[in-house]
Amino acid sequence: MDSTTIQVAIFGASGYSGEELLRLLQRHPSAHVAFVTSRQYAGQPIGTVFPRFAESSLQFCQPDVSAIAPNVDVAFLALPHGLATEYAIPLLKAGVRIIDISADFRLRSPAKYEAYYDEPHPAPELLSQAVYGLPERYRGALKGAQLVACPGCYPTSTILPLSPVLAAGLVDPATVIVSSMSGVSGAGRKVDLPYIFPECNESVRPYKVTGHRHLPEIEQELAIAAGVDEMSINFIPHLVPINRGIHSTIVANARGNVSAEMIGNVLNAAYADEPFVRVLPSGGLADTKHITATNVCEIGYAFDSHTGRVILSSAIDNLTKGASGQAVQCLNITCGFPETTGLL
Repeated sequence: MDSTTIQVAIFGASGYSGEELLRLLQRHPSAHVAFVTSRQYAGQPIGTVFPRFAESSLQFCQPDVSAIAPNVDVAFLALPHGLATEYAIPLLKAGVRIIDISADFRLRSPAKYEAYYDEPHPAPELLSQAVYGLPERYRGALKGAQLVACPGCYPTSTILPLSPVLAAGLVDPATVIVSSMSGVSGAGRKVDLPYIFPECNESVRPYKVTGHRHLPEIEQELAIAAGVDEMSINFIPHLVPINRGIHSTIVANARGNVSAEMIGNVLNAAYADEPFVRVLPSGGLADTKHITATNVCEIGYAFDSHTGRVILSSAIDNLTKGASGQAVQCLNITCGFPETTGLL
């Protein structure tokens, strides 16, 4: 390791997002994973939990901030909501940069956090400091940021395709409907009856069709893109029997004389220089098989002249662009590394 290598800790490293972070960071030339925490597996080699890392000498340790903070530059928090803040506060005070994969710092409104997460925000004073970690929209603010709130997977799959179209005034913000499908890894690495193989296989089912916790995050960012104070959308998530991947189909009423060519021009102008957004040619529609284990968001578009509606489709890997890959992308920006480092 040379003097430019940063030292990294992953808090909550034994979940799927933690495993994906380890996969990506172990090939990152400028980041060294010094600590991986897990109360359940403390003292065990990471290879006992994730056999793909059997050759690694790294061991899980207890999440002891006092021992870890003096020895790291950046901490990834792959923890449940609420718990992430408990670690973020002392780590920030110790001067450690935080890249949070939980939901704790995504919402700007403490009231909305309480409404959707059923408890008051544990540190509302930090919300104004957090930078929303969607590089394609907040790259400038991310440079040098000390607290990064990585977007949720469903929000990423919705905000990237729809924001440019809203900003260009091509659709009516009051008519947006988002239907998303997620692989089972989106539920986390746990044993829970609805997510075991016999329950999920040969099954497609919607859930949380009202009040999903990602809804206020999606509405918050879409309202900013549309230039309005508030937006209300229908968000309809589904569980599908694949391990990883999200597909979102977005429908909204067109405004004015819209064509597929106009939609394509707007999307291509927005993402022409983005390394991790792929806008498909006219008539192409997104497919999860094209983005598995990549940090890419694939976007397709169409205009239905029969109904006067714009139709967008997007596909991301929920564990990569929807979580850990995007977190590494944010790491690269905040630390001044080339943005694609470790991701291509």
